[in-house]
Amino acid sequence: MPKLYGIYRSRASRVFWLANELGLTLDHVPVTQHYQVTNPEAPGAPLNTRSAEFLALSPAGTIPLLVDGDLVLSESMAITLHLARRQGGPLAPADAAELALMEQWALYAVASVEPAALAIQYAHADGSTATPEGRARIAAHAETLQRPLKVIDGHLATHGHLVGGRFTVADLNMAEVLRYSQAHPTLLQAFPALNGWLAACQARPAFKAMWAARAAEV
Repeated sequence: MPKLYGIYRSRASRVFWLANELGLTLDHVPVTQHYQVTNPEAPGAPLNTRSAEFLALSPAGTIPLLVDGDLVLSESMAITLHLARRQGGPLAPADAAELALMEQWALYAVASVEPAALAIQYAHADGSTATPEGRARIAAHAETLQRPLKVIDGHLATHGHLVGGRFTVADLNMAEVLRYSQAHPTLLQAFPALNGWLAACQARPAFKAMWAARAAEV
């Protein structure tokens, strides 16, 4: 059984969502971010990303981390792509070309969408909307996202999904990155194909189950 280190309130969320889609049971080891712990390196501290036990597995000290037999993976996109291929089925690539496209969209999400989208989420969470400077930063990040969102929206308007005309791990990965941008109340409304597709992704029972577990997490 694959062992997943991490918590729902992290990039592990996409792995938990995928596991729900696949009907895959994971051996879950809760590991929280070190900044959530008062003294992360103290004896008896909860297992966290600064714990010696965890750093022995993941020198980078990041979650999620997957251990699948002799394979150790520490990047969430690599983990979801691996698990989809491992399990097979409609969420997995049907051939080498689909795998290449899924990897392309994963890299595009990480490089072109996630930095600005995550900055928007953090800004809304820390109260930056209350100041002119904070609102200006959010507006700048939203402007940065215009080009990649237009690319994704155009593709979805034509194809319905990112790869293969069906819901796959590529959609799941991208949807979880785009979720960060939903903190901005109007940003996605200008991209109807993307906005509708994201709503459909988040209406899936497997996403809802992940989200409920995330909300219940201490």
